[in-house]
Amino acid sequence: MSESGKTVTRVDLCEAVYQKVGLSRTESAAFVELVLKEITDCLEKGETVKLSSFGSFMVRKKGERIGRNPKTGTEVPISPRRVMVFKPSAILKQRINNGAGTKDESAVASAAAG
Repeated sequence: MSESGKTVTRVDLCEAVYQKVGLSRTESAAFVELVLKEITDCLEKGETVKLSSFGSFMVRKKGERIGRNPKTGTEVPISPRRVMVFKPSAILKQRINNGAGTKDESAVASAAAG
């Protein structure tokens, strides 16, 4: 995928399942919805969703804190809430960077050492 800023939608995911798995378009859409619903249900319960070679979705609790309106400087309490965080796996990070840095850095390090 290029850096064009394209957003992948549910329709795109359904089409990819249709093309690569061979299910009908209706079955592909139902499959994608089922997977997304299962992930959502687990996160709502506070469970961690770990997808091997991809990453982990987690829900964290944030306590109450004091925020500040940047325009007026007025302090405002921010209520406690839960937020979802995603931590990519090392494999995903490497794929995003096309392995850049790992090979180049080791080549530079061995050249500097030798």
